[in-house]
Amino acid sequence: MNQETIGAPLYMTTAYDFGKAEFAASSFMLEQGTDNVYTRVGNPTNALLEEKISELEGGSGALATASGMSAITYAILNIAQSGDNIVASNQLYGGTITLFTQTFKKLGIEVRFFDIDTTEDINELIDEKTKCIFFETISNPSIDLPDFEKIIAIANQYNLLTVVDNTVATPILCKPLLLGIDIVVHSASKYITGQGTAIGGLIIERKNLVQKIKENPRYKYFNKAEPSYHGLVFSDCSVSSILFTFRTRMIVLRDTGACMSPFNAWIFIQGLETLSLRIMEHSKNALKVARWLGEQDIVKKVNYPLLETDANYTKAIKYVPKGASGLVSFKVKDFQTAKSILNSVEIFSIVANIGDSKSIINHSASTTHQQLSKEELIKAGISEGLIRLSVGIEYCDDLINDLKQAFNIAKVGKNG
Repeated sequence: MNQETIGAPLYMTTAYDFGKAEFAASSFMLEQGTDNVYTRVGNPTNALLEEKISELEGGSGALATASGMSAITYAILNIAQSGDNIVASNQLYGGTITLFTQTFKKLGIEVRFFDIDTTEDINELIDEKTKCIFFETISNPSIDLPDFEKIIAIANQYNLLTVVDNTVATPILCKPLLLGIDIVVHSASKYITGQGTAIGGLIIERKNLVQKIKENPRYKYFNKAEPSYHGLVFSDCSVSSILFTFRTRMIVLRDTGACMSPFNAWIFIQGLETLSLRIMEHSKNALKVARWLGEQDIVKKVNYPLLETDANYTKAIKYVPKGASGLVSFKVKDFQTAKSILNSVEIFSIVANIGDSKSIINHSASTTHQQLSKEELIKAGISEGLIRLSVGIEYCDDLINDLKQAFNIAKVGKNG
């Protein structure tokens, strides 16, 4: 009797036996579609993770990469080259901003930033060389939400792809592909694993994306003969239903190699099994902490979209009504006050990560966004007194009591 395992299988292998020389040759010509060729471009455990995240996001296909940053990099390099530009939100994770303003600049790809709060400047930034509009579902650490409908309408007007980082919201709280977004990226190292145990990234494409890319002059490399595959046209190949991620896999990943370890993929599969439970608990605790923060005189401003007083509240009710993740940020008077709070907490850990089951506290201006200039920090909504919390799933009253005692120390000037 054939029986399937309950646990996901782990395939720790670099290569595969093709059996016949003819099959090996056809595999390298992509005639076998997504069949295993070499673990750099595909592995059965990775494929299972890709299938699961694609289903969760409501997409048609996915690609696992070595990190969230490689997922972002690959999504852009799949459509842009030297001389091209992309339009991106001014409020992003610090590593993304550095990638866009430094590394891509050296590669000849220009990044033009728009104001996520208004989006009124997007139109004037787009030209014939623009390849996509990039933003985050919930920005890190300013905790702002975009107007999805407005940005999607602008993108479709110019036949442009939209790329959204859905790391903070996760597909449990928001499914951008079902709203009309074209590409979603994730740092799986955050909420998907939930334990801070593995680094990985994911790219997911929406269903029927080929219709937007096929014969679109903005994306000629999908629609012209590919020399490295002896004239294959990706938009006409047998797996065009996963056109974007398939080309990313067989061109960008093949050539640059930032593949996910099958072991990490296996860890992320375990994380997906409890993601829905964890993200709802994160969100519940975060809202309770945010409300308490708003009552403290040491706090100048609290950023959490589901607070009725938050500028993003209307958009939050529309796009993330079930919860807004565990990410909360708040402003205090200055860096000295912020430093005292960080040095005085006992349950919260000072960690440059988010999404762990354990609660995390961080000072963005001096860590994750430290590479930014003062002007860039202002545009990103980050002040020297901004503290970011990644609220975990511990007993919430204990978290509030920990912050309370840290605030009391900061008020009397200890540990400063």
